[in-house]
Order: sequence, then structure tokens, then C-alpha cells
Amino acid sequence: MEISTKNPAEAPPPTPEPSAAAQQRTARGATRPGDRIFLGLSRGSGILLLVIMAAIAVFLTYRASLAISKDHANFLTTFEWNTNLIPPKFGIAVLAFGTVVSSVIAMVIAVPIAVAIALFTTHYAPRKLRGPVSYVIDLLAAVPSIVYGLWGALILVPHMIGLFGWLNDFFGWTGIFSWDEGAPRSMLTVGILLAIMILPIITNVSREVFRQAPQMIEEAALALGATRWEVIRMAVIPFGRSGVISASMLGLGRALGETMAVATVLSPDFIIHASLLNPGGGTFAQNIASKFSEATPDGRDALIASGLVLFVITLLVNGAARLIIARRAEYSGANA
Repeated sequence: MEISTKNPAEAPPPTPEPSAAAQQRTARGATRPGDRIFLGLSRGSGILLLVIMAAIAVFLTYRASLAISKDHANFLTTFEWNTNLIPPKFGIAVLAFGTVVSSVIAMVIAVPIAVAIALFTTHYAPRKLRGPVSYVIDLLAAVPSIVYGLWGALILVPHMIGLFGWLNDFFGWTGIFSWDEGAPRSMLTVGILLAIMILPIITNVSREVFRQAPQMIEEAALALGATRWEVIRMAVIPFGRSGVISASMLGLGRALGETMAVATVLSPDFIIHASLLNPGGGTFAQNIASKFSEATPDGRDALIASGLVLFVITLLVNGAARLIIARRAEYSGANA
């Protein structure tokens, strides 16, 4: 007869059985009609969104293939857009360059200012000033695009002459900021206007993210003798880094697809200018808006082909943002 040498105290504690009330709540939640309806609606909404995106992609791809098959030149590198020729000539080289450059200028200007405003309203501004500043930022987000375009054409463009002259005097030797004293309807003007338009989007999202920073961590850092800036640098910004990236990608999406404001301010042509100050250039959205109403059937297919490229660029930007956020999330406090 074997005698067990195990200590009864070392045996694992028995797993507590769920109470009858808990079992009843679980069973009721699994079979409750409201939960089943909500689950079905949520699942159906997600599937419907995927179906709509797939339908848009199929439509753009089909119409773009019709246009590209009639153009024997390279669609990606052609600098000409004339769909009245036989065969038609159209290319996206200038449009892709202008879209990317204007969006990059807007992001370089808007993101630091938006983050600074968000930190000011959440950690520096007095309570009496915090509300009015946030209200003004929210109002900027509600202004229509065409109003921004009219303001840019009538107010911003004339007042850019002094800035362009200063940039030409001190940095014209670089070639990027050389100016021939033409009308300042250039990529830099468009980038500044887009920066003003996307500023409230990035500010509002970043402000809400910074508000979610754990108060206990901030108070502990202050108790240990850290200054307010050190608290922001070591606790608030690392916590909200992924949120700021998400806000920036939302603003970038707005800048990439902006139409009326760019069409009102820019003086388009199909030449890639080395200088950001000289008038000319173009973007996908501006070109579609200005040429769609008078385009022939082949011309509309060509415009749709350029829209497909913008669609792909937007998907790539958002996909890259998701990868960055996923890699940064483990270093932030969002999952704590």
C-alpha cells in the first residue's frame, strides 16, 4: 500500500464554481434577442463597408483599364493631358508630384502646430481660456472647403507676395525657393492653405488623446520634482503618440483628397517645377474637378484612372499608419 507524501497544503486550490446567478446571466446574454439583433447589425455593417469598398475598387479599376488601353504612352510618367487626341495622351506624373508635395507641406506645417495647441489646451491654458480656444478650433473644422478656397484666393494669395520675396532673397539659391515674381498661386500657397484646413482635425483628435493620459502618472512625476514640460515629454507624449499618428493620418487623408480649395487657389499646368514658389503644378482632385464636366467619354475614363491612383495612395497611407500604430501601441500607455 502506497502512502502519499504530498503535503495537502501544496495542493492547488479548487476552482470556484460560478454562481447560479452568473450562469443565468451568461445564458440569458447569449440568447437575449436584443444582443442577437445588435450582433447581426454590427456584423452586417462591417460586411457592408467591405462590400462598398470592393465595389468602388472594381468600378475604378474597370473604367481605368478602358482608358489605359487606349493610351499607348506610359500612364505613370507622361507629362501631357490631352484626351482629345487620337490616341489620347494623359499621364499622372505631374498630378502625383503635386498631390504628394502639397500634402507633405501641409503636414510639416500643421502637425507641430496642432500638437502644440492640443498640449496648450490640455496642460497649460487657464480654464477660462481653454473653452474659447477649443471652440474656435471646432469652428475651423466646420468651415466648408469652398469658403477656404475663396479666402485663399482673395486674402491669402495677395499676402503671400512678401513671404515669397523674403524666401527668394535669402533661400533662392537653393532653387526650391526661387521666385520669378509671378502670381503666388503655387504649391507652397496650396500647402499653407491645406495646413490651415487640416489643423482642426489633428488638434481635436490629439487633444482628446492627451486628455486620456493617466492622471496618477502625471501627479507622481510632479511629486518627484519633474517640471510640467518633463511630465509632458516623459508621460503625456509617449502615451498619446499612437493617437497623434492617427490624427495626422486623418489630416493627411483630407489633404490628399481636397478639391475645391486647391482648384480655387492653384494656377495649374502640367510641368513639374523645381521651385515651390512659381505658379503651376496640379493635384489629382483639382484636375478631376476642373476637367470632369467638359470631358469626353475617354476623358472621363482617364480622370477615373487618375482617381484610382489617388484611391491606392490613400489606402497605402492608411495601411502604413496602421502598421506604425500597431508597432507603437506597446510602448504607449494606451493598453495599460
